[in-house]
Amino acid sequence: MDTRLFVIAVTPVIAIILAIYLSDGYDREPAKLLILTYLLGALTVIPILIVEEFLLSINIFTGTLSAMYTAFIVAGFTEEYFKRLVILKVPYKTQYFNEKLDGIVYGIFSSMGFATVENIVYVVYRYANNPHVGLYRGVFSVPAHAVFGITMGYYLSLAKFDTNRDRAKINMRRSLYMPILMHGTFNFILMSGIPQLGFLFVPYVIYLWWLNQRKLSKFIYDSKNRRIDISREE
Repeated sequence: MDTRLFVIAVTPVIAIILAIYLSDGYDREPAKLLILTYLLGALTVIPILIVEEFLLSINIFTGTLSAMYTAFIVAGFTEEYFKRLVILKVPYKTQYFNEKLDGIVYGIFSSMGFATVENIVYVVYRYANNPHVGLYRGVFSVPAHAVFGITMGYYLSLAKFDTNRDRAKINMRRSLYMPILMHGTFNFILMSGIPQLGFLFVPYVIYLWWLNQRKLSKFIYDSKNRRIDISREE
């Protein structure tokens, strides 16, 4: 294995994980639970690969429809479903998931677990002879997985802490289909083969970052105020 390519592959993941970990400064999550979420996120590569291979084998579409099917169903649905499943089965059920920011934190850790393995496969092995792949994926693909994780965690938190059951169910559904739509659109722009769509790629990525930065900032602000309120009560 090429050590240099390995470092290139994991560096953006480490940077994003450290950034979100340090952002959660008011009620930080247990390291063991974060590591477990990350590792389980990495292990989702196994069921994702199996399901994606099956879905590709039954693809009856061609051209643009085939690209749409692959982008939204094969990649978008499968990857976001299993990354979300990790959160729902582990941190979501614990006492530590006790504020809205936690959904985003665990969403990113699960997503970065998957992104780590995927990036190593692409950068170190599949496209080892192309020096631009590591740069492209470090700037776009890995951060995109983080953005999808923010969206997923945002709606999971809204669902968990909402006392209105109907609204909670709506947000629980949003925690799956919103990341799928974002992920699918990201992939479709690149896979469609439509030159005009290529001009939308960078603006779309910027829009995703702007939108999800607002979600993250909102929950960081809520977390800070929650700690202030707790301190006053004590």
